Amino acid sequence: MSKNFIFSSESVGEGHPDKVCDTISDAVLDACLAQDPHSRVACETYAKCNLVVVGGEITTQAKLDYNQIAREAIREIGYTHEDDVFHADRVLILNAITSQSPDIAQGVDARSAVGKKTAEQGAGDQGLMFGYATNETPELMPAPIMYAHTLGRELTRVRKSGVVKWLRPDAKSQVSVQYVDDQPVRITNVVVSTQHAADTTHRTIERFIIDEIIKKVLPAQLLDKQTAYLVNPTGRFVVGGPQGDTGLTGRKIIVDSYGGMGRHGGGAFSGKDPSKVDRSAAYMGRYVAKNLVAAGLATSAEIQFAYAIGHPDPVSVCVNTFGTGVVPDVELERAVREVFSFKPAAIIKQLNLLRPIYSKTTNYGHFGKTDPDLTWELTDQTAALRKAATQSVAAVAPATLRKAAALLGSRRAAEGAVRAQAGA
Repeated sequence: MSKNFIFSSESVGEGHPDKVCDTISDAVLDACLAQDPHSRVACETYAKCNLVVVGGEITTQAKLDYNQIAREAIREIGYTHEDDVFHADRVLILNAITSQSPDIAQGVDARSAVGKKTAEQGAGDQGLMFGYATNETPELMPAPIMYAHTLGRELTRVRKSGVVKWLRPDAKSQVSVQYVDDQPVRITNVVVSTQHAADTTHRTIERFIIDEIIKKVLPAQLLDKQTAYLVNPTGRFVVGGPQGDTGLTGRKIIVDSYGGMGRHGGGAFSGKDPSKVDRSAAYMGRYVAKNLVAAGLATSAEIQFAYAIGHPDPVSVCVNTFGTGVVPDVELERAVREVFSFKPAAIIKQLNLLRPIYSKTTNYGHFGKTDPDLTWELTDQTAALRKAATQSVAAVAPATLRKAAALLGSRRAAEGAVRAQAGA
């Protein structure tokens, strides 16, 4: 990618039909973990009109009313208006949940089995995962996705406050950011689509969204006279949610991660317990990448690793800093391997993942939040990474070492930004 470009990312609101399904699936997961931390959960939800299907594979000691969990999740989102076809009290819910396959379970369980090469806990599936971080925002996230999430979060806050009566749950946002020399310099376009009551004029919606949402939450220094605002571009958005479109768990994986700026391995997050590396290893990837950037070892960092089902060790680990690393990427990879373990059991233990915390991740991104329960956002391994990186380049040319020492010496600035983020 060139150093001068425009990049766009989107976010969606809690009432988007796919996010309705993600919310129900994560609510089921949290309910299982609250009673049985060792639950195995792969919950998938489908929603259309007044129908919800909750399916998947769940093995748990928890005693749950899945229908009630789904209704409460829908109610919390806000589908409670009398004119809602998709209504918390009136949807038809079908339960299609079975137990986890024993063939998969023997690969995940920390026990020996015929044909299994180790007795350690293995990955729940094959697959590849990515983690990403960049220093262009205090959250060490790409600017376009953070700004899109900010719009959606504020729109939801205003709607749930009850101050604006015509707002409805379904909504989407999109922000286009211009980069010069790889740094965000201005916002070129903002798109917001929000479901609304039938008797509200487009002019009312447009002025409110621009004046009370966009201009109040996006950085003023990035907005100018040339910034284009597109609010409900079709002119009307009354029919929304699962009435207007079909919802399915796991279809917003780019919204959930880095808005397209960082790559994605393809595995969805919501509804999956942490034995599923689609989720837990993606969180680990964010943890590693964020610590690399927070440590001042790079201004942008991406890590990829991959697994074989039933096997504990990743089959590959790759670090890419896009030329921004203070030492070669191969040395950072060695440092990462020294500081972190990528075995599924180790990830679960290090990030303390056997807790009912996942409903906090469902909406407005799984990354970039400051909630202390979301341990993959901590930057507590920066010192260990700096030490390991410094040791790993002992045989590198003196000029490279001088560059690394100079850049590592500026780590206080990076740490200050992270502390400012945590205190915000």
